Amino acid sequence: MLRHGLSPGQGHCRSSGDQGLERSSWAPRLGLFWLGLGLGLLLVLPDSMVLWAPVRAHPLPAQGYPARLNGIGPSLKDAFGWWNLSCPVCKSLFTAINFGLKQEPNIVRLGSVATKLCKILNIAPPNVCQSAIHLFENDMIEVWTRSVLSPSEACGLLLGSSCGHWDIFSPWNISLPDVPKPVPKPPAPPAPGAPVSRVLFLTDLHWDHDYLEGTDPNCPDPLCCRKGSGLPPTSQPGAGYWGEYSKCDLPLRTLESLLSGLGPAGPFDMVYWTGDIPAHDVWQQSRQDQLRALNTITDLVKKFLGPVPVYPAVGNHESTPVNGFPPPFIEGNQSSRWLYDAMAKAWEPWLPAEALRTLRIGGFYALSPRPGLRLISLNMNFCSRENFWLLINSTDPAGQLQWLVRELQAAEDRGDKVHIIGHIPPGHCLKSWSWNYYHIIARYENTVAAQFFGHNHVDEFEVFYDEETLSRPLAVAFLAPSATTYIGLNPGYRVYQIDGNYSGSSHVVLDHETYILNLTQANAPGATPRWQLLYRARETYGLPNTLPAAWHDLVYRMRDDDQLFQTFWFLYHKGHPPTEHCGAPCRLATLCAQLSARADSPALCRHLVPNESLPDVQGLWQRPLFC
Repeated sequence: MLRHGLSPGQGHCRSSGDQGLERSSWAPRLGLFWLGLGLGLLLVLPDSMVLWAPVRAHPLPAQGYPARLNGIGPSLKDAFGWWNLSCPVCKSLFTAINFGLKQEPNIVRLGSVATKLCKILNIAPPNVCQSAIHLFENDMIEVWTRSVLSPSEACGLLLGSSCGHWDIFSPWNISLPDVPKPVPKPPAPPAPGAPVSRVLFLTDLHWDHDYLEGTDPNCPDPLCCRKGSGLPPTSQPGAGYWGEYSKCDLPLRTLESLLSGLGPAGPFDMVYWTGDIPAHDVWQQSRQDQLRALNTITDLVKKFLGPVPVYPAVGNHESTPVNGFPPPFIEGNQSSRWLYDAMAKAWEPWLPAEALRTLRIGGFYALSPRPGLRLISLNMNFCSRENFWLLINSTDPAGQLQWLVRELQAAEDRGDKVHIIGHIPPGHCLKSWSWNYYHIIARYENTVAAQFFGHNHVDEFEVFYDEETLSRPLAVAFLAPSATTYIGLNPGYRVYQIDGNYSGSSHVVLDHETYILNLTQANAPGATPRWQLLYRARETYGLPNTLPAAWHDLVYRMRDDDQLFQTFWFLYHKGHPPTEHCGAPCRLATLCAQLSARADSPALCRHLVPNESLPDVQGLWQRPLFC
C-alpha cells in the first residue's frame, strides 16, 4: 500500500524544471569546452564527461553523438572545400595529426591547455577541471585517432566516399534465425496456491568511501557530503548520518543497514543486482578505487544474503573513466580485462564456469537458475550513448545482441522462459542498438518473461509494442529505483513477486514492492533507521495484473487522472518529490518515457495528445544524460 506523509524535497538525479541547473551548470560547459579542442573533441565529450551533472526529471530534447556528427559534417565539408584538399593530402594530414596526438609531450600539452581553459572559462571547479581532463585524456585521444580523426573516416566525411568511408554510428541490423515466429500467446495466470518467488532487486548502490556526516551537501563539486566538501554555512545543516537529500551518495553504514534489515521483505529466492557500485566522484577515480568498491560491496552482499544466489550485471560506473567500456577488440592496458577478471573472481561463488567465461570476455553471461528459466545478464554499456569507445565501432559491440538471439532461440526451442537483466534501460541506448533490441524482444515475446533494469535512480517502466502497428503491448521492462540518494532521493530497493518454481510456470512478474529509508525520520536526533514498505504496484495503481497491457493502460489513465499521476510522481521519486509541481509538459514527457522502450521513436507517444499538439510532443522521446 502507498505510504504517504514523507517530506517533499529538493533535487534528485533527474531534477525538475530548472532545479539544480545553476549549481551544476559547469558540467555541460566542461563537455562543450572539450569539444572545442579539435574535431574529435567537437564530437565526443559532452556525453562522456558530464554524467555527474544533475539532470531533469523528465525526458527533454537532447542531442546525441549521431545527431552532432550528422550536423557537423556539411559544415566541415564546406570549410575544407575552400582548401581544395585532395584525397592524398587529406590522408597525409590526418595521419600526421594522429601521430602527433599520440606523442606523450603533445598529450601532456593538450591536457595542460585544456585544463587552463577549463579554469579560465570557469567551466568547473579547478580541481575537477584538472583531475577530469587528466583522467580522460589518454583514452579519448586513442578513441579520436581510431575514429573521427582516422584518415579513412575523416577524409570520407570531408571529401566523400571516393576518399574513405565515414560509418561512425551508421545503422546496422542483427540477423534472426530463419525460424517462423510462434503465434503470440499471453501467459496464463498461475493457479490459486501456485508457488510465488520473491526476487530482491538491488541497483545503483553508489557507495561513497569518503562520505562524512556534517559536511556541506551543496558544495561546488559534482559530489558532496564527503571529505573535501567543507562545512556548510552556519545557517544550513550538514550532511546527515545516514545520507542526505542532495547530490550525495551513501556511506557504507547505510548499505549495511539496508542489507541487514531485509528480513521483513524476504525471504528471497534469488537476487538481481544491476550495478553501479562506486560513487559519483568520477573525475578522480582510479582502478584501485573501483576494485575496492567492487570487492567491499560484493563481500557485504555475501555477508548478509548468505546462501541466496545473486546474479549481477555491469553498471556504467564500474569502470574508470566512467562509461569507458572498450569492446573486446581493444587489447592491452586500455582493455576492460582488469575489471571483468576482478568481477569473475569476486562473483565466482554465484556463477557457473560458462557464465564466468563470457563475463571475462565481454561482461555478459547466461545461466539457468532453475528448471525452465534462463537468466541473461547483458552489458548495457555496449549500447550506451556515453561510451566513447563506441565511436570506433558501434555495430553490435562484442557481438552481444547476436549472442542474445542465439540464447533466446535455444530457449524457445527448449520451451524455457527468459529473464533479462541489465543496467541501462533499452530506451536510453544508441538508436541502432535500441531498435535491434526492440526487434529481438518482439520476435521472442513468448519467450522473454521479464526484463529488469536500473540506472535512472527513479521508479519507471518501459512498454514494448508490436512493430507493425505500435499499438499492441507485448512486453514491459521494469526500471527499479536506486539505493543511493543521488540526487535528493530516499534510499530504496525493490522486491519482485514472480510466478514460482514449478513445471509450466510462466515466470512473469506478478507484483512488485518498493521499500525506502525515510531520511527525514532516520536522521532525526536519537532515531534509528527503519526501512519501510512504500507501496505495492497492483494495489496502489489498481492493476488487474502486471502484464504489458496493464502498464499501457496505466499510462493513459494517468494522462486523464491528475491525482493518479501525482501519486505516480511521488513514487517515481521514492517518496521525496521535488517541490516544483509537475505541470502539463512535465507530465506528458514523463508518460511518454514510460511508452518509449525504443530510442528516437516519437511515434510511440503519438496517442498521448491531440493531433494538433503532436509537434510539441515529438521531442519528448529524446533522452537527457542519466546517472
